[in-house]
Amino acid sequence: MSLWFWLMVSVVLAYATKLLGYLVPAKVLANPRMSHVAGTLTIGLLASLTVVNAAASGTAVVLDARIGALVAAAVALLLKAPFLVVVLAGAAAAAGLRLLGWP
Repeated sequence: MSLWFWLMVSVVLAYATKLLGYLVPAKVLANPRMSHVAGTLTIGLLASLTVVNAAASGTAVVLDARIGALVAAAVALLLKAPFLVVVLAGAAAAAGLRLLGWP
């Protein structure tokens, strides 16, 4: 089958999912359990995207300066640093590791 067929299938599925979200009754969405599930799913998706972007290069798993940056940012988060400090710590760690010769 052609790429256009699968593209159209994905468009229809995305639209149907969005439409289904609008059809959910407000009573269901007001349930505190639903807010908890939505928050938990968001955290899980963001964590998985972060790990994949930090440890993957194409189809291979690599250990490079991005892992060091992630570790430095995690330490800054554990120390309850402000978000800007977390970002700067990760950037400085990646720059330092690359300066030392890590890929």
